[in-house]
Amino acid sequence: MADRPHRFLRRALAVCCLIAAACLPAGPPAGPPAGPPLTSSTDTAEPTILRVLQMNLCNSGRASCYTGRSLARAAEVISAEAPDLVTLNEICQDDVTALERVFATVHSGRTAVSAFQAAGDRPSGGDTRCRNGQPYGVGLLTHVQTPDTPHAVYRGIHPTQDLADPEERSWLCVNVDSVLLACTTHLAPTGYRVALAQCGHLLDTILPTIRRHGGYAPTVLSGDLNLRDGGDPDVRSCTPPDHQRVDDGALQHIIATLDIRLCCHKSLVMRGATDHPGLLATLSIDGRRPGRPPA
Repeated sequence: MADRPHRFLRRALAVCCLIAAACLPAGPPAGPPAGPPLTSSTDTAEPTILRVLQMNLCNSGRASCYTGRSLARAAEVISAEAPDLVTLNEICQDDVTALERVFATVHSGRTAVSAFQAAGDRPSGGDTRCRNGQPYGVGLLTHVQTPDTPHAVYRGIHPTQDLADPEERSWLCVNVDSVLLACTTHLAPTGYRVALAQCGHLLDTILPTIRRHGGYAPTVLSGDLNLRDGGDPDVRSCTPPDHQRVDDGALQHIIATLDIRLCCHKSLVMRGATDHPGLLATLSIDGRRPGRPPA
């Protein structure tokens, strides 16, 4: 299918290629998954179960939380937990490549898919950089059935930014055959009102726009939102009423549309390698309603 360029906000990038994917299993696979295909179109299709892992690795080399050990610890967690979707914040571009190799080993019967989006750098007009010179930003890992399975990537820079911070915060999504739209972002830490505006615009404007143009898909947003449940402002202020949410007890959240059953979440110890725990949750996507919102 030919690409369709869509612009959602200032400095947003173009849409990449469109995809189809197969079922994402709930645990460490012993081989190719035996479950129903994610693209099933029947009303009797079984739900797709997948595990989502969110990690903020503080791996720029510039922040005070940097230890140089978070990438190795992330690899251990991916190997132990075998998540089907991994969202990554505060990483360098090559970190995605390194963790994709680990992820591919865990899902050896599948084809690993990765995406990265750099944060902007206001003074230079280019990308924010890690200490090692690589672009710095957010990433995402998932897996599909074969190397020929296409996928769509959406990415951009939030239109609202903290003008006192040179880093311009970004967002990233991967669409899996209109069966799942998986997204991540790392919102502004320096001004909570800015983070709230970024969160609201992403959930209320950007993601609905993607779904209108690319076809509806159940949606999950996983990331460090720098907002708390019960904080001032409260993360619930930017969570739409037709969404549900779990968190790590602090700043990391997983938010999903109601056609996804979101359950069984837990925090994972990162052994001091970064200043955030991992956040792992199990999702169940209703296989009876592919490609359209719930009634």
